[in-house]
Amino acid sequence: QVRLVESGGGLIQAGGSMRLSCAASGRAFSGSPMAWFRQAPGKEREVAAAISAIGAMTYYRESIKGRFTISRDNAKNTVYLQMNSLKPEDTAIYYCAADLNQRVAVPILAREYEYWGQGTQVTVSS
Repeated sequence: QVRLVESGGGLIQAGGSMRLSCAASGRAFSGSPMAWFRQAPGKEREVAAAISAIGAMTYYRESIKGRFTISRDNAKNTVYLQMNSLKPEDTAIYYCAADLNQRVAVPILAREYEYWGQGTQVTVSS
């Protein structure tokens, strides 16, 4: 089994920075693509960033490029999302996800991920 636990969310002013962490336990972390998704109230869950098993490939949604960085430390079984230049539009619950199927190197669709954390709230004020 795989368990994912997010941390690092909170309230921050626009323009600020914060780092989210996702601690993973269970099998095959180092062999699994990982992603951060986010969901605002009344909105569809959307990918924020995704990363391949060893970090060679990454994906960012267009509105995030240049502001967020996804990374992973497989020795610590942890994936991070460094968020800079935060905007009110970034306000959402952020979820960590893991894909153990490994059909593609860096999945970007929610339905491609089998394991999910409980989420951590990020609120960006004006």
